[in-house]
Amino acid sequence: MIDDLPCLMYLLAYDASAAGPYDRSRTGFLVRAAALVDLALRGRLEEDDGTVTVTGTGPVGNPVLDGVLHDAGAGHGWKQLVRSHRRRSLKQVEDRLAAAGVLTVQEPRTFVGKRRLTVTDRAVPAPVRTRVAAALHGDGPVQDLPAADAALLALAAAGGIRSVVSRQDRKTHRARIDACTGTLAVLAPGLAKAVRALPTTMIAAQGGMGGG
Repeated sequence: MIDDLPCLMYLLAYDASAAGPYDRSRTGFLVRAAALVDLALRGRLEEDDGTVTVTGTGPVGNPVLDGVLHDAGAGHGWKQLVRSHRRRSLKQVEDRLAAAGVLTVQEPRTFVGKRRLTVTDRAVPAPVRTRVAAALHGDGPVQDLPAADAALLALAAAGGIRSVVSRQDRKTHRARIDACTGTLAVLAPGLAKAVRALPTTMIAAQGGMGGG
């Protein structure tokens, strides 16, 4: 079963009408951020005076997470890790979902073409969307939410996935979304700051400032 946060984030971002993510560039940032949250929840990433540090030894056994874990070994900050190698991580997520039979991938016929990706069963993304919707519209304390669900909601809102968090949702549930983002500070203050800064980071990337 595919249940790591980068893959769940991708399924939230998937748009059948686009034959792929709702916005490929933004989804690259989101899967990188989701991988960082996943590794922090597993206790494999911590923060030391703003610098990300790796704890434990050995791989996780997941190519997406192991790639990000390797990147984190160079002693970067959270924002740098969100920006770097995001295209690689995005492709690894797609390949992982394809290997699991969740996606079919049609490679581009030309250099300037794009991958066409089809979710093999449209019911597959439904459970994670239901989880995030429950986190958004629930009235219980945010602290009682599963950490993964709170993180996915925070990322979907920051990434502007309107099929998950509409503009009206952002206005009506602003405090709840902000509280979900705040739960990431328990893992690492800089991680929460990096997620809050995602909208600005994505805009900067569109101007050619975001790296690859």
